[in-house]
Amino acid sequence: MAKPDKFIPNASIGADGDQTAMDRKGFLNWLTIGWLSFSAATGGFFVVMIRFLFPNVLFEPPQSFKIGYPEEFVPGNVDIRYKKKYNIWVVRNEEGIYALSTVCTHLGCTPNWLMAEQKFKCPCHGSGFRFSGINFEGPAPRPLERFMIYLAGDGQIVVDKTKSFKFEKGEWERAESFLKV
Repeated sequence: MAKPDKFIPNASIGADGDQTAMDRKGFLNWLTIGWLSFSAATGGFFVVMIRFLFPNVLFEPPQSFKIGYPEEFVPGNVDIRYKKKYNIWVVRNEEGIYALSTVCTHLGCTPNWLMAEQKFKCPCHGSGFRFSGINFEGPAPRPLERFMIYLAGDGQIVVDKTKSFKFEKGEWERAESFLKV
């Protein structure tokens, strides 16, 4: 029996009997791929961590804003132009102009102005509010809130949402809750 010149372990012999030893170039290629993968994963982790330090900023509309001149609002009408942008309805009646909140006092949904029925109707649970903002149907426990309203120096109407007035506290009678015109 002849002895082989070199001892080659079975693990290094391929299926077809070829020898599959890794040379220096192959090792450096795998090492490079490994380091690139590690660097990419570490870089991704740090990007996520740095992004965590800069949270999303919520830009809200200003709380005090001008809505126009008093003559632009028709008596006996609800102006819905500011419903989406500022969450208010501007109402003008015989006494003056006032700004109503568009937030239902039941659970915070946004009612709709129904011109044909002359009422605000909440789509969530059916609360109804009169032209004045007084609740008259549904589960809403109290009327809509009013916001501060006044004339600016240039004659335009200013609504200030930082100050609200509640009917049940008798605050609707205060001069800042409506604008006499």
